[in-house]
Amino acid sequence: MSHVSRRTACALVVITLSGVLSGPLAMAAPPAPTIEIVPHRALYDMSLASTRGTSNVADVGGQMLFEWADACDGWTVEQRFRLQIVYSEGETSTLDTSVTSWEAKDGLSYRFNVRRKVTGEADELIRGQARLSRAGGAGEAIFTAPVARTFPLPAGTLFPSAHTIAVLQQAAAGDLMFLRPVFDGTDGKGAADVSAVISNSQKTPGAGLADGAAWPVRLAFFPQDGDVTSPETEMTLDLLSNGIARSMEIDYDDFQVSAKLAKVEAVPRPKC
Repeated sequence: MSHVSRRTACALVVITLSGVLSGPLAMAAPPAPTIEIVPHRALYDMSLASTRGTSNVADVGGQMLFEWADACDGWTVEQRFRLQIVYSEGETSTLDTSVTSWEAKDGLSYRFNVRRKVTGEADELIRGQARLSRAGGAGEAIFTAPVARTFPLPAGTLFPSAHTIAVLQQAAAGDLMFLRPVFDGTDGKGAADVSAVISNSQKTPGAGLADGAAWPVRLAFFPQDGDVTSPETEMTLDLLSNGIARSMEIDYDDFQVSAKLAKVEAVPRPKC
């Protein structure tokens, strides 16, 4: 569930190297490992993992619900979470966020709707769609809310489900580094460059769909027009080969939030 969007750290259609290699010296890329995503609904308990520097965050609590479903021609993702932050001065702030999206399985089109509310502030609504010209090609993102805006998407851009699947393919092939521009629309901006550092798979106890070996993956999100040495957001997750994230740690700069899988169940596949 690396579709976790990059601002909530929330989580990823199959992209091969054929779109990257070109010219007479390009060699045929080996077939990408087959990844079987299990449509699922997962509930995570969120808590404060650590603080750093002069952070005034005293405690964090909340839950996140994440559903990744098969819609025949695409993937649908629904993510809802409530995070309550307690500050050392005694004040509290609550962040409610819901993200719904549809992404074509060919990786060429994407629709998204984001609603976010912070204690004491007006609701924020972000809505739009994006399209790529071809696999591995460039495209554009068109926002209709909160204001009409258009952003170009660079060649090689992936949408969230495609990115998760691509990361799993890299991991299964033994490749431990992966860098691509990714667009999810959750912050009202264009694509971000996402660096994935993948560690060797580890077998840890799990139950049901969450059992099996998982890859620890470190994701760092860099603005395309900003400082390439300092990521805007970072997150670490234990990612199973079926697309389920068994745990996550989200870095909010001066504090880190841990998300532990509390419950997961399969979502029935449609009759396509």
